[in-house]
Amino acid sequence: MQTVFLVDDHVMIRRGLEARLTAAGRFRIAGEAAALDEARRLLGALEEPPDLVILDLELGDDNGLELIGALKERGGKMPAILIYSVFEDPFRIQAALHAGAMGYVSKSAGEAEFLAAVDAVLSGGPWLAPHLELKSAAAPDIYARFTRREREIFELVLKRLDNAAIAKKLSLKTRTVENYLSRIYSKTGAAARSGLLDL
Repeated sequence: MQTVFLVDDHVMIRRGLEARLTAAGRFRIAGEAAALDEARRLLGALEEPPDLVILDLELGDDNGLELIGALKERGGKMPAILIYSVFEDPFRIQAALHAGAMGYVSKSAGEAEFLAAVDAVLSGGPWLAPHLELKSAAAPDIYARFTRREREIFELVLKRLDNAAIAKKLSLKTRTVENYLSRIYSKTGAAARSGLLDL
């Protein structure tokens, strides 16, 4: 059986995923976590890394994509990563794929599509549902234009944090955040913060 680790901050979603996967008869749940730090700790404690990590993008105030970086830094066998998210906007899809996710499936997907995504990712191939692929392909790849810090700030803007809150979270001065935002506006063509939310 192939092993799967679930990372989602909603327990009912984790229960639903567990039920879908175990009913298929081909998967064993190796563990689960509700938060980024918990996921790092529990994954690090496993004797063998799982074959697949199903990962939500938003874990409370944390960005789930940070887990991919932590797994890469740890070295050894890298699990396949499948993003399971309520968001369908091009930026988040592009961000996930750039970070190293093998696939991206919407939480609105039916069971057949979800299992198809799991199988595709475990087979080493990318997965994007046709409607998500169209959305991603139709939008410019703005993520590729950003530095790491600009990505962090842009993601916090999407969470509707103001400049002071972003500065506090990233241990920066508010003026520094404003400078980064000016560069982000320039790279995206947005005239103001509201324009970033519409990308």
